[in-house]
Amino acid sequence: MIDNVVKTIEDNSMISLGDKIIVGVSGGPDSMCLLHVLHVLRDRYKIRLVVAHVNHCLRGEESDRDEDYVKEFCKFKSIEFYAIRVDINKMCQEKNISCETAGREARYSFFNKVLKETKGNKIALAHNANDQCETILMRIMRGTGMQGLIGIKPVRDNLYIRPLINSNREDIEEYCDEFNINPRIDKTNLETIYTRNKIRLELIPYMKNNFNSDLVNSVNRLSTNIAIDNEFMEKISMDTFNKYSIISKDKVIIRKEVFDKHMAIVSRILRLAIHYINGNLYNCEKIHIDSIIKLQNNTTGKFIRLPNSIVAINNYGDIVINKKGKIEYKKNNEEYVINLGENKLDNNIKVCATLINGQESINFDEAVNTKYFDFNKINGNILLRYRKDGDRFTSLGMKGSKKVKDIFMDLKIPKNERDNIPLICFHNEIAWIVGYRVSEKFKVEKSTKEILKISVESEEIR
Repeated sequence: MIDNVVKTIEDNSMISLGDKIIVGVSGGPDSMCLLHVLHVLRDRYKIRLVVAHVNHCLRGEESDRDEDYVKEFCKFKSIEFYAIRVDINKMCQEKNISCETAGREARYSFFNKVLKETKGNKIALAHNANDQCETILMRIMRGTGMQGLIGIKPVRDNLYIRPLINSNREDIEEYCDEFNINPRIDKTNLETIYTRNKIRLELIPYMKNNFNSDLVNSVNRLSTNIAIDNEFMEKISMDTFNKYSIISKDKVIIRKEVFDKHMAIVSRILRLAIHYINGNLYNCEKIHIDSIIKLQNNTTGKFIRLPNSIVAINNYGDIVINKKGKIEYKKNNEEYVINLGENKLDNNIKVCATLINGQESINFDEAVNTKYFDFNKINGNILLRYRKDGDRFTSLGMKGSKKVKDIFMDLKIPKNERDNIPLICFHNEIAWIVGYRVSEKFKVEKSTKEILKISVESEEIR
């Protein structure tokens, strides 16, 4: 048993010398075995152990006895002990979630709290080979994909470790007997009211008796083989994601070239984008990925709403994924007079206007948010406003004018962003579509005597 755990730790680089490990201990056979094994290995890895116990308050006095048992064991072994009581039934009602989900949420929340308070490095959980088999079978019945068949990862986020993941339940129970560990038994684990319990108590014994006596190891080999293939696919997908995506603070733009790739790569890239925006993939299912792929074949401007207030928009074949909750095409009618000097506008934009002698040497490509204009060609006020119906603009190097609407379409600017792009105007003439184009009419020439330098600062300006 010890050798198997050590091999699992070494193969997955679970523990570094000197780690402080928070061990989640319920008092049952799995977690008590884990705690005992890590205690035996403490000198080998120079680790320090801290136990975290969650009393779910589901079984009355039995739950309290579980807590007392773990506390006394830790006292006997001189292990630091933390506990919390959580009314899981109340939590289920308040959050409208299942008992299993509430329990998991309570445990992980407390484990992370203890980790932070004690300045720990890792959180050790007692999932074993049988748990892995149960998880994979449950996911198969739900129609999982390749990633779901990987099951429970030995290490997640370089934080959560599972040293017993290759140890089966029979070996764990034998270990407890050998070292006179008398774990607590949760009788609800023997009830077939939960799907996992039905798989553990009915399905797996039936399959072992009628098809494969070594079922647990066979299913777990499947998980290992799938994990190897999936790692390769994930690497290709990440490389493609980085190559064909434009990533900013609150959105990801996936270029249309991605959708010519194999569907296995496309679906992974879409999941990567959603994970980046949302921080996780909760409630993201195959139907949502398929709907984004279908959206990409639709017309520009179309959008769909995804779980967790995420929106996907077709922008000329590119897919824009952000988390705004709703698409707004509200017209911005604000207009500001710009004076020489610094102008702080109430829309979080700062405009600086400065006069420069026409003989000075200027680097016209200095910055995308700074442009130069012939001051003597300007009549009337300097304004910052947003587009209006019928606006026209003459781009630098062009003779005729063009509708601003058509310019935005040519630049493939998403519809929901067009009304929020600032325009610098001299009286009624647009001189600069900020971040994109400057006008031919006010360009600086050799004969220019005074130059107007304008800088616009805003998070929206690229």
